[in-house]
Amino acid sequence: MPDSEFQALPGGPPAPLTPVVTFQLSVDGLPGHLWLKLESHNAHGSVKDRTARALWRDVAERIDPDAGIIESTSGNLGVALAALAASHGVPFTAVMDPRSPASLVAAIRALRGHVITVDRPDGAGGYLLSRLAHIRERLAAQPRLVWPNQYANPANPRAHTQGTAPELRAQTHGRPARVLVAVSTGGTLAGFRDYLTAARPDWELIGVDITGSAALGGPPGPRVLSGIGASRPSAFLPGGYRQAVHVSPRDAVGACLWLADTTGITVGASSGALIAAALRMFRAGPGRTDIACLCPDGGDHYRETVYSPRWRRLNGITPTDIARGIHVVGAGRPPVPTPTGTGGAP
Repeated sequence: MPDSEFQALPGGPPAPLTPVVTFQLSVDGLPGHLWLKLESHNAHGSVKDRTARALWRDVAERIDPDAGIIESTSGNLGVALAALAASHGVPFTAVMDPRSPASLVAAIRALRGHVITVDRPDGAGGYLLSRLAHIRERLAAQPRLVWPNQYANPANPRAHTQGTAPELRAQTHGRPARVLVAVSTGGTLAGFRDYLTAARPDWELIGVDITGSAALGGPPGPRVLSGIGASRPSAFLPGGYRQAVHVSPRDAVGACLWLADTTGITVGASSGALIAAALRMFRAGPGRTDIACLCPDGGDHYRETVYSPRWRRLNGITPTDIARGIHVVGAGRPPVPTPTGTGGAP
């Protein structure tokens, strides 16, 4: 596959960048399998590593080594771009907001990135529109600056069409009936949608957003979780996305805490929203026994938010018992079939 985000092993399936783990569940006494693709195993801790590489390749020829690049980010993309910029000796500015996890801000600065915190609410439940306005002001004042623009650059979804989606298909051997992808810019979901259209895997692709987000259409509202949702509709999904669900912050946090308590795996807020949606679906449709979640990042950067009782109390988030009646009865990595010599997933 051209421009793939992973390397194919001779005579076998593509070598994955990140692992998939499976959990055998008992859902009110009925079986289910939850598949989690853990993007925290990327080099800089999130699915945004893939996006950052694709964006960098797209703008590399335009980068002025003195002016550098600028990007709006809630954190994860900023870390990945800061690492790429540092490796090329290029200045990088991350435009962030007060909800950005302090550990991610520190990680960007440790990579010699410059952080600007925009603390002016955008009137749409967040800070995104204010961050973008700041970038446009900077570009007007410093025209040599390059903005990769993760919100509209086709390189964003292409990274997932050509890399993440076929990688997941190869790892799961086409088993999950439903594949859940979280939304912020909408690039990952759009990339999976394009892969679904082209390759036609036996998947039901579902977008997962947080209440108060306008990413998939609808009115914006207050949001407290970082890394999921947006103040405006996704430019990659201008008509929204038909197969979509919204999850409350209480359910997302409840799912994070349940996973940590039952498996020892900590994930971020957007992953919690995915898992909450999956658990709901297991209950609503017991015929769907395999659900896969593309977990964007791990829980390390959410210790002061999602995993902090004090933060939850200050923000009025009482986690729900989203997993009531659901028990983990087994776990492991999916079996790898005997290589057929086809060179990878179809």
